[in-house]
This record gives sequence, C-alpha cells and structure tokens, in this order.
Amino acid sequence: MTRTEILAIVAGTTTGITVGAAMVATRFAIAQTDPASLALLRYGIGTLGLIAPLLMIHRVPFARRDLLPIALLGIGQFGILVALLNYGLQFIGSGLGALLFATFPLMTMALAAALRMEALTIAKIAGVLLTAAGVGLAVSDHIALPDAGGNNLLGVIAVLASALTGAVCSVFYRPYLEKYPPLQVSVFAMLASVLFLTLPATGEGFFTTLPDFTLGGWCAVLFIGLASSLGYYTWLLALKHATPTRVAMFLALGPVTATALGSVLLDEPITTLFLLGLAAVIAGLWLAHMPTAVSREQTP
Repeated sequence: MTRTEILAIVAGTTTGITVGAAMVATRFAIAQTDPASLALLRYGIGTLGLIAPLLMIHRVPFARRDLLPIALLGIGQFGILVALLNYGLQFIGSGLGALLFATFPLMTMALAAALRMEALTIAKIAGVLLTAAGVGLAVSDHIALPDAGGNNLLGVIAVLASALTGAVCSVFYRPYLEKYPPLQVSVFAMLASVLFLTLPATGEGFFTTLPDFTLGGWCAVLFIGLASSLGYYTWLLALKHATPTRVAMFLALGPVTATALGSVLLDEPITTLFLLGLAAVIAGLWLAHMPTAVSREQTP
C-alpha cells in the first residue's frame, strides 16, 4: 500500500470519527437553538478555524469559471444536505435516519460508475454493502419503522435526498481537488455555505436576538465548529487521493462513533448488535481497501 493510499485512509477515518463526535455534540446543542442557526454557527466557526492554516500554505488562484461550481458544491454539502436531513429527522427516528443515510456510499458508487469516474469491483461492492449492514446493526436498537402517513414518507424521501446530495458533491469535487489544494477548496466552499445559511437563519431570528446558550452549549458549538474544520478538510484530502466511493464509506464510522460516545458520555448501553455492527463496518472498509483490490482497480 502506497503512502498516498495510507494518507487517504487516515484522512477518511478522521472524517468519519469527527462526524460521529459532532453528532453527539449536536444532540446537546440543538435543544438550545434552531437547526439553521446552529448550522450557521457551526460552519462559521469551521471557516474561521481553517483561515490560519490556509495562510500558511501555497495557494493557487481560482479560475473564474471554477468559483460558482465550488460554491455550489459547498452549499450542497453544508446547506442543502443538512436542511434535507434535518427536515427528514422531524418525521422519522434517528436510527432509521442513520440507516437511510448509510446509502450514501452506495449512491456514490453508482453515480461514479455511471459517469465512468471509477470502476465497479466485487470487493468494493461487497465492502459498501457490508458497511451499510454494519451501520444498520450498530443503530438497530434505535430503529423504528415509521407509519405509512404522508409526512413519514416525506421524511424518508428527504433523508435519501440528503444522501444523494452528498453523493453528487463527493463525485463532482474531484476535478477541483486536482487543480487546487484541498484546504483552499475547503475554506471557499464552507464560506459559500455560510453565506447561504444566513437566509434560513434570518428566518429563525438569528440576527434579531443573541444566541442563548449555556456555557456547556457554547462549548458544544465550539467543538462542533472545530470538528467541522478538521472533518471537512480531511474529507476533501481523502477525495483528492482516493475514489469517491472508498472515501464515502468512511462515513459509516459516524453513527458508530456517535453510539460509542453516547455510551461513554450519556450512559447509553453498548449492545452485542452494536459490536457486530462495528465489526461489519471495519470488515467492509478493509475489504474495499485491500491492496489487491485497490491495485487492480482501473478507471474504465
């Protein structure tokens, strides 16, 4: 396995873990504010957290034609994806939401293959399915099937649309990451999402009254923002050096990490099914990243 492949695996793993940690902190902070307002604070802090590192690297001037696509990718990744996910979770449980969102790598794989950006391999397909099954096992205690009502169906559709939005962004980032440093793309895309999120946050009254967080709430918001800085940068770093599907698979570590932290911080039980799910996620990632599988894959 090459140094670049190892870098991609470490970056993807970091992203998955930070996403899971941010999930737990969000559960604490969301009770003290509104979704769009929290997202604005999260990515505003996230952008600020990347400014200093950005000033320390060599930057490549953006071509004018690339500004709008990168901005739209940022808005999709942080604005539309989050909005759809939050909307869907109003009508379905978090466990089912995590399971539905676990289709993200499957959608990424199908889209990348359809666009001939990466090849389908048996190991990769098996790995994607195994990680999705692992997420299902890990959150199985929290999965409740919704009633057949219209709002519940809309919730399912919204979460799946959220996963599809992430898949589209993952696939279409690649050309820009080949031209510009991932850190530079991260800051610009996240800044675009902050400007977009001012609109729904204004509707929630974010700019008319100061946020009313407890000290613990502010600590959670600060942590979520800094986790977003690290997680988004490592996400794009992984996308620069690995195929979109393999990178998307690391998001399976998010709900697994959230469940593990929930056990430590919120005294939630760790079950046998969770341990089986964790094993399945790790096995799926290993299967899709086996040196033989990576070396044999060729873009069609």
